[in-house]
Amino acid sequence: EVHQALEWAEQRSLEVRILGGGSNIVVSDAGIEGLALHVAIRGTHFETEAEAVLLRAAAGEPWDALVADAVERNLQGLECLSGIPGFVGATPIQNVGAYGQEVAETISLVRVLDRRSRKIVHLNNDQCRFEYRNSLFKSGDPERYVVLEVTYRLVPGGEPRVRYPELMHHLTERGVSGRPSLAEVRQSVLEVRRSKSMVFDVSDPNHRSCGSFFVNPVVSQSHCDAIESTATDGTMPRYAQADGRVKIPAAWLIERAGFKRGDRFGCAGISSRHSLALVCHQGARAEEVLLLARQIRDRVEQRFGVRLMPEPVFWGFSNLDDGLPVY
Repeated sequence: EVHQALEWAEQRSLEVRILGGGSNIVVSDAGIEGLALHVAIRGTHFETEAEAVLLRAAAGEPWDALVADAVERNLQGLECLSGIPGFVGATPIQNVGAYGQEVAETISLVRVLDRRSRKIVHLNNDQCRFEYRNSLFKSGDPERYVVLEVTYRLVPGGEPRVRYPELMHHLTERGVSGRPSLAEVRQSVLEVRRSKSMVFDVSDPNHRSCGSFFVNPVVSQSHCDAIESTATDGTMPRYAQADGRVKIPAAWLIERAGFKRGDRFGCAGISSRHSLALVCHQGARAEEVLLLARQIRDRVEQRFGVRLMPEPVFWGFSNLDDGLPVY
């Protein structure tokens, strides 16, 4: 069906957009002209291999349900990625990650349809060229591949890798000491995400968002020190990276640039629970959201010399400036 859809669009000279769950997309107010190909392929398969379990999941499988299944089977590797909306097929594209874990740690194979050759090929972990919130599919050769299936290598009975301070603190507050179970870690992740309106809930006034709108910037040690020297309210959160650079929370930069949680700019605004989420209130248009995003990025850059990069995918915009549409 994917082959047929691509051929149908080619015969009509139509642009093709690949749609998963739609949770990380901003669409122009003018809409798009072309074919939106919604990947709804379902199916999972577990296979034991040496000391690991290979989980093959079709691209249309709901992500959080898959994580819940892995945790219930006591398979380590995905537990900190609980509560993230969307489908399996999106996870390798952005190298989805949260709370100290990312899918690059467990993905062993991605089955894709190459839109150039029209052949189905398998890409291993190295070929996917995973980086922080990035991959071959996102920036290396975007739009070339349609993800059909992802294989994750999980550890049966493995110890959860709790590395994120906020998650550690939440587990301690719950009285979970020593080695937490995968289920306990999943529960804490869901509760922390819910406290930030990062679990989809239609009753939550912050629920219409793309999640984190900007990627946490990774800067040199000297740049990090320069940024911290301007702080007037205590130590800046920083997270050392393997390459010697430092990751800084974008939310911290946004708040120190003068924005507050709950700020409204017309029908768009900043989440009342997390300054990294831009919210569509009733009647919001994409233009309002993007004008707010640009205002935030410009002010952070002026204040700290850091240019924030957007996380969402933008459809129907002709001009992009470092990934952000320009009106």
